[in-house]
Amino acid sequence: MQDEPARWEADAQRQVQMVEAWRQGQALVPLVLRYWAEHPERYALASTCVVDYAMPGTNGLNVLNNMLDWPGSRVLLTGQADEQIAVQAFNDGLIDQFVPKQATDITRHLLGVLRKLGHAPHPRLNAIWRGTLRPAQQSLLQMPSVAKALQNHTQQNWVEYVVLGEPFGLLGLDAAGRAHWFQLEASDGLHDLAELAATVGLRYDTTRAIESGQCLAAIELHQQLGLSGPVRTAPAQEVGDDGVLYGAHFPLDTAELPAPILGYREYLQQHDHRQVHDS
Repeated sequence: MQDEPARWEADAQRQVQMVEAWRQGQALVPLVLRYWAEHPERYALASTCVVDYAMPGTNGLNVLNNMLDWPGSRVLLTGQADEQIAVQAFNDGLIDQFVPKQATDITRHLLGVLRKLGHAPHPRLNAIWRGTLRPAQQSLLQMPSVAKALQNHTQQNWVEYVVLGEPFGLLGLDAAGRAHWFQLEASDGLHDLAELAATVGLRYDTTRAIESGQCLAAIELHQQLGLSGPVRTAPAQEVGDDGVLYGAHFPLDTAELPAPILGYREYLQQHDHRQVHDS
């Protein structure tokens, strides 16, 4: 774990460099896809550390205090006598969660905590990528029904994703290493998208379908990846319950990527199997 902060910092700097390159005019989608292809070591970053409060010659809080530079989530396992200490540590921001060891379903409880923390965006990385979004886009994403719909989509389909502002949408990676684009379009931007679709040669009936929210055209994705052939379209769906945002899913073929991407499932197969056991 002493080596972790340096690895985290190196990874964060790569992401800062991507955003800086975008500010200087480079396209974001190929930058992210190239990062995913060239840096599979990001899978090895420990995002959560679980320690027991009761340890030989020390305690879990002392261990965590010696890892102040490590930026991941911290979980403390506690005995019945340690719960007040854990509550205080949580209130002081020293830990993110604590799990009572005396619980009969401790395995399910711990795995639920790990899953929840694993889906939470990292504060620093979240701040880096938030800078690519316009205020209006951030406002849409913060709407409760929109946030819930996108959270369900990402958790059910992807192991990794990033929210982009140009183009507006989510670039995701599934467990097999397949890349996906989930394009977002505000309802008040459908007319402009339809007009743009007409300029790239899409048929009149297609532009009408775009304007009515029935489908979306991945024009910016097509341009950023330098794809050949006609601009692709996909059926659109409302994102959330407010009628202000539409989304459409565009899977990306391996041949359309800057380089092949190692999937998380394949990465795990290269390592020993890990499992949580009750004892």
